[in-house]
Amino acid sequence: MATKEELTCITRIRVLSGNQIALGPGKVALLEEIDRSGSISKAARKLGLSYRRAWTLVDTMNKNFKSCLVTGSVGGKKGGGANLTPLGAKMTKTYRAMEAKAEKALQGNWKTIKQSLK
Repeated sequence: MATKEELTCITRIRVLSGNQIALGPGKVALLEEIDRSGSISKAARKLGLSYRRAWTLVDTMNKNFKSCLVTGSVGGKKGGGANLTPLGAKMTKTYRAMEAKAEKALQGNWKTIKQSLK
C-alpha cells in the first residue's frame, strides 16, 4: 500500500489533430532536448529513443502545425544539427504553461481524492 507521500496525480495534456497527437508530453520533452542539444540524434539518445522514432515524432509535429517546429541542417564536416523555430519555442513554452495551469486547477479536487485513498 502506498503512503500519502507516494500518492500522485499526473496531468497529461495531448493536443490532437484528427487522429494524430500534434503535441503531448513526450513530444514537448523531445523539443526541449533538441533545443538543449542542437541535434535530433543527441536528443533521441538522451531520451532513450531511436533516431527513427525521434525523427517520426518531429515529422508529425512539423506536419500538424502551420509551420515547422524544428528545422535541421544536413551533416558535413561539422555535422548536421537541429533547432527549434520561433514557433517551436513558443509551442513548448505554451504547452508547459498549460500543464502548470491544469495542475493548479486540479489541486482542490486532488486533495479530496488523496484524503479518501488508503
